[in-house]
Order: sequence, then structure tokens, then C-alpha cells
Amino acid sequence: MTTADMERFAKAADKVAAAGRAIQSKIDAKDKKSKSKGETGAMQAGSRPYPEPPLPAQHLKKPGVEADLELAPMVDAPHYKGSDKLKGKVALITGADSGIGRSVAILFAREGADVAIAYLNEHEDARDTAKMVEKEGRRCIVMAGDVADPEFCKASVANTVDKLGGLDVLVNNAAFQEHVQDFEDLTEEHFDLTLKTNLYGYFHMAKAAVPHMKPGSAIVMTGSVTGLMGSSLLLDYSMTKGGIHAFVRSLATHLVDKGIRVNAVAPGPVWTPLNPADRDAKGVEKFGSGVPMKRPAQPEEIAPAYVFLAAPSCSSYITGEILPIIGGYSGG
Repeated sequence: MTTADMERFAKAADKVAAAGRAIQSKIDAKDKKSKSKGETGAMQAGSRPYPEPPLPAQHLKKPGVEADLELAPMVDAPHYKGSDKLKGKVALITGADSGIGRSVAILFAREGADVAIAYLNEHEDARDTAKMVEKEGRRCIVMAGDVADPEFCKASVANTVDKLGGLDVLVNNAAFQEHVQDFEDLTEEHFDLTLKTNLYGYFHMAKAAVPHMKPGSAIVMTGSVTGLMGSSLLLDYSMTKGGIHAFVRSLATHLVDKGIRVNAVAPGPVWTPLNPADRDAKGVEKFGSGVPMKRPAQPEEIAPAYVFLAAPSCSSYITGEILPIIGGYSGG
């Protein structure tokens, strides 16, 4: 390489560097202008606007009562029109007193299903959900108990079959969630309660339900983004949600010959009593702000996925699948 060549290459490099600075300068100006305007709002792509952080800074005592929330979750999906997708069917939904379970109960009823609600001890919430189901013109029964107790699961299924005439759809949705800041704080009692509720409960309820289900029936379980990507503060909860995903895939193949489909919905952050009964008030205030949509989902934005997976007219060829609804998050 001659001296002249070196000078020519150096001058060309200077031009490239200058071009880079020019591009950078334009972007810097755009960034400065954007920051001066403040952060952009949350994504609103629904049929009505949904709450954005900051949310009410509120901490609930467990198990979390929806009636106590300052900001009521949006569950009734007024723009969702039923079309008999579940006409004449009977559904048993655990954790249906509030949150996602409540919205699923309402939409199932709007699609023509009678609904049995299994819940822990949030009696006022359960009665309110039952009224909402009945307002849709369908029958509803409520049953309080612990899904970790196999006898309660058997009794719930038997009562559903006896009072409502059968069982076509099981929605395993009940859950226990409580964070820890340090691994050392995760006691055996805490760990045991999470696993008993989230894994044993799903197992016992499915085992009790399957003998009563006919070809064309469906089981839908509630997984979580934490079961897909983990969570540093929800070690035990994330473990159970990952276990639920594996249970779904395994049970689906096991029940293929019986004509029973098994799938899961894996939500990201959703505004329900579960999180205000876990996080402190400050954490609740910014709940959901970390996903690309910059807000938590409302239960009515998640519930249609359960209808889709429960209805043979929509998903007869779908089994063993995990459907993430996580506000655009891709791990980046």
C-alpha cells in the first residue's frame, strides 16, 4: 500500500465518520425532543380504553378480595357478543370469584354455558360473579373450598354434575402467589402452599373431572409468562407455572384417545386481586409498566382466549398448546 493509498483511505474513513456523526446528531435531536415531551402512553388497542400506570397504590390482605380494590378490574367485556359457542355446555371454573376467572365465567355464560364456581373463601366476590353469570341468562352454582384438597375437588365435580347436568369444560385457574426478596426467605411452608394450590390443585381437579367428560370436552389451565421466562422474585410460583405448562402438554397427549383437549393460557401482568395481594403498594402502582404495551391487561382482554380454547367450533384441532398473552414481551 502506497502513501497515497493510505491518505486516500484515511480521507474516506473521515467522511464515513462524519456521516456517522451527522446521523447521530439527527437522532440525538429527535431523542431530546421526544424526552421533552415525556414518555409515550400505554398502548390502547381495545374496544374501550384501559387503565395505565400509575395505578392505585394499594396492598390487599390474602387471598385478595376484588370488592376491596379501589380500581375495579374490567371483566364484563360489553363489546363482546356471544354466538352460542358453548351453548348447552357446563363449565367448572376454579378461582372464578374474581379476576380472570370471573371474566371467563361471564363470557362462558354469554356463549351459552352454565357455570360452576369453585373458590377459596371470597364469598362476596363469588356471589357477585354468580349474579353476573345469571344476568347472562345462565345457571350458576358456587362452592367454597381448597383445591389442594382432593376431597373438595371430587365433591365440586360431583356437585357440578348433579346440579348442572354434566361437565364439558374444566378451567383450572385458582392460584397462590407471594414474592420473596431473598431466596432464604422462601420457607418450606410458603413453598408447600404454592405447590399444593397451583400444582396439586390442578392435578386433583383434572383427575376428578376427566371421568365425567365426553369426547369434545376441554380442559383449559392458567399458566403464566413466569412459567415461560421465570421471575427473580417469584421462584416457587414460576416453578409451578412451568409445571402447569408441562402438565398441559403431557395430559393433552394422554387424553387424545378420549377426545378431550387440554390447553393453557399464559398471561402476562393482569389487573386482578392476585397482584395487589402480593406486591407492596409502591409495586402495585407501577404494575404492568415494564411490558411493551406499558400497562397490565384487564381480565376481559384475557378471557376470550379461554372461550377460544374451550369451544370446539374454534379449536377442535388444538391440544397441548400454551397461548401466551403477555403484552408484546419477547424477552428483549
